[in-house]
Amino acid sequence: MHEFLDFGLAQTTLSPLNLRVKSANGVYIELADGRKLIDFVSGIGVSTYGHGHPKIKQALHEQVEAHLHVMVYGEFRQSAQDAAAVSLLALLPTALDAVYFVNSGAEAIDGALKLARKSSGRKSFLSLKDGYHGNTFGALSISSNKERRAPFEPLMEGVDFIALNDFEDLQRIDGSHAAVIMETVQGDAGVRIPHQEWMHALRNRCDETGTLLILDEIQCGIGRTGKPFAFEHFGIVPDVLCLGKAIGAGVPMGAFVSGKERMKTLAESPSLSHITTFGGHPLACAAAAAGFDLLNSMDWAEIESRGSRIEERIRAHGAVVEVRRIGYFIAVELDRSDAVHFCVQHALKNGLLIFYFLSTPQAFRITPPLTMTDDEIDDALNILCSALDAWKTSDAPLH
Repeated sequence: MHEFLDFGLAQTTLSPLNLRVKSANGVYIELADGRKLIDFVSGIGVSTYGHGHPKIKQALHEQVEAHLHVMVYGEFRQSAQDAAAVSLLALLPTALDAVYFVNSGAEAIDGALKLARKSSGRKSFLSLKDGYHGNTFGALSISSNKERRAPFEPLMEGVDFIALNDFEDLQRIDGSHAAVIMETVQGDAGVRIPHQEWMHALRNRCDETGTLLILDEIQCGIGRTGKPFAFEHFGIVPDVLCLGKAIGAGVPMGAFVSGKERMKTLAESPSLSHITTFGGHPLACAAAAAGFDLLNSMDWAEIESRGSRIEERIRAHGAVVEVRRIGYFIAVELDRSDAVHFCVQHALKNGLLIFYFLSTPQAFRITPPLTMTDDEIDDALNILCSALDAWKTSDAPLH
């Protein structure tokens, strides 16, 4: 029960998978006992290009030979940081022309909240019901899961919540709000996708009231939805964009991106309004720059075709209640939470890694590497459908 604590490591759950990793390559994770798992979740959205991609490894090796940490972020000019910034901003609209590299998605959220308050002079925020943004105090304050918030309250004041796709709730946005913050596609809620019209109305309401729109693409960005960034599906541009997980191509990293004029406010009155020792670490930036090059070369039509095939195969199974998908961001809803647990464990025993959502117990997640081949996808789907078959024919107790 305390497998991690027995080794002096902090433990996050009493029921970890507790599998010892030997190596990882491509879409496979090799375990110490010799078994191989197909990674159908990309390390919860981190390993977008699979494991050990040669271009990313080459970039890391070259940076190790050059230097590691040399100074706190924002003091020295470093080539890896320049390359990562140029490559990222080239993928983004011109209004998003300055990036602040940090250590994680949650830190990106906290930095974006500080940026919104400092640049607007306003103090309050609106976030979305069922949203999840991380577990620092700032990120938890704008996440809505009451069970996860309760042990740490009181959290940050001045936060209220509106509902996804609720047009009436948009009228609650007014001149007192520094920002509205939302996941462009809600991840932990089980891949909940906004309506196109609602996103346009949200953007317009923020413009009318001078309220910043912060989009959290920590999970749904960097190609996950079948485009480089999820907001591209909706024809809008955020004022601040938060990134994490896949941005570092397997190395810890986050970022928040905005316009240069707004970003200037973090350097004055006082200076160092946001500061980080390890943000923009040269290893992370080298990996990120290589990853952005890979992202720029993706065949999005092919990825959509494969994503559609994954969806159709799963949706056709009689044990499945609903499939929600955008690109390679997929939630598979079953009728019971114990069905999800059964399928996750059955798949694991047979060589496939799928995984739970924190707040959506009746669904499991699929977030494959963008680099999966047709044959690898077929192998994964065969194991997954075998798990669903086993659940449907099992003697599991009824409600």
